[in-house]
Amino acid sequence: MTVPKAPATRSTLSGPLARGDTDELILTNARVVGPGGVWHGHVVVREGTIAEVGEGDTRVPGAVDLEGDLLTPGLVELHSDNLEHHIQPRPKVQWPFPPAIMAHDAQIAGAGITTILDALRLGDDDVGGEAGQSAQLVDAIAEAGRRNMLRAEHLLHIRAELAVPDLAEAVEPFTWNPSLRLVSLMDHSPGQRQFQDVEVWKTYYRGKYGYTEAQLDALACDLQARAARHGVRNREALAKLCVDHYIPLASHDDTTEEHVAEAAALGVSVSEFPTTRAAATAAHRAGIATVAGAPNVVRGGSHSGNVAAEELVGAGVLDCLSSDYVPVSLLHAVFGLHRKTGRDLSDLFALVTRNPARMVGLTDRGEIAPGQRADLLRVRDQADAPVIGTVWRAGRRVA
Repeated sequence: MTVPKAPATRSTLSGPLARGDTDELILTNARVVGPGGVWHGHVVVREGTIAEVGEGDTRVPGAVDLEGDLLTPGLVELHSDNLEHHIQPRPKVQWPFPPAIMAHDAQIAGAGITTILDALRLGDDDVGGEAGQSAQLVDAIAEAGRRNMLRAEHLLHIRAELAVPDLAEAVEPFTWNPSLRLVSLMDHSPGQRQFQDVEVWKTYYRGKYGYTEAQLDALACDLQARAARHGVRNREALAKLCVDHYIPLASHDDTTEEHVAEAAALGVSVSEFPTTRAAATAAHRAGIATVAGAPNVVRGGSHSGNVAAEELVGAGVLDCLSSDYVPVSLLHAVFGLHRKTGRDLSDLFALVTRNPARMVGLTDRGEIAPGQRADLLRVRDQADAPVIGTVWRAGRRVA
């Protein structure tokens, strides 16, 4: 794959656990999922960093016997809506930020995700928008991290809805936050991209928010008008803002080759959830890294009629999987693809570890190799589902 180069001015470490909280940890009798293959071996961790990786077992006193289980890198998640579900567990129900963040974090770490970009919507699209709360929520996440309350490392992904005025002005304050790792250009207006079929848009929002037909018609007209009025200007302004601040930029729901060409011209480096094989192939050809949904893999296809992620894997045009709305789907998708296609686990784990990390400039994690941060999972592959035994972040057990 072609992975965007790490932005030179953005640190690859953040959070109180980045320094490592365990002097030494030795893991032995493991099937190590490393770069280029899986082998029986051991790993030595010192001060939160992988110091040694070797074949065979070690008899060093105090070594932890993994009993032949898999030892994999911690998972890296670029686009998760999971926090929104905890902030608003039901329509019109607002949950306090600290307990919502901690519940979300526990679920993420339990799914083996050690680095997550919390995807927060910015830009009130009149469909459950949370623009007014975004800054407070980002501050609450940062405060929880400073107080060492979180298991996973939480970074930031801004989902910018384009059909609003003054969007660049709303995003700009966040560009100075070093935790911001990705900005995606979102157009969920009816008739566009994922919702080219307006009836599909109506079905989705009718089911999610319970709107009447009259409400949906009025909202559709309003969103279409605002997208036409603000969309192009917002795309160009946000693209310049991200380039100026060395922030990777993503397009969302690319459907046609024209969408990909437009993205490439703006400097986009990530294509999130291309809806067709043609769009994914065009992105791959243009050097734009592609992301598909892990739930798509687990379910055997898209719930909204888009291209199957497995098809993109088979075509060699998929670079990354995202759990999107189901955190456990990352690990389940990897093992599902392994069982179904026979592809090497090392190659498949790259879709959820090394590749997403490199796509947002994180060069210090994602592989079991000397010098990498010791974000690790102990996993046992059962007949029906993988089971996580232990999760370490920076050498410290967090789940």
